[in-house]
Amino acid sequence: MDDARDKGLTLNPKYDRDGLITAVVTDVDSGDVLMVAHMNAQALKLTIDTGLAHFWSRSRQSLWKKGETSGHMLQVRDIRIDCDQDAVWVKAVPAGPTCHTGAPSCFFRRIGAQGLIPVDTGVDAAD
Repeated sequence: MDDARDKGLTLNPKYDRDGLITAVVTDVDSGDVLMVAHMNAQALKLTIDTGLAHFWSRSRQSLWKKGETSGHMLQVRDIRIDCDQDAVWVKAVPAGPTCHTGAPSCFFRRIGAQGLIPVDTGVDAAD
């Protein structure tokens, strides 16, 4: 255990071998999980500096500001980091649907014994 990282008050993110940390985003008002993504050092810095959520796209291998094309940005209200500083929790105000499918959250399906079951989000999971 690295006491300085685990218990101290100095931001010292522990990025993985690809230079990323996991970011969990929740709705600041409802507490609902909106999405899970990854941040590199630049995305974390931009999120802190601008108050808008930025991430690293592993598929596109590029930095992206959430909602830059759709307008559905995430206004950050609080950022927390876990005990060993390898994951962040972003509490945000969404400016529209968070999921690229148009659902309010990326977690719009429940896993059941018979497979996936849509969660009532106001958006048809089949769309």
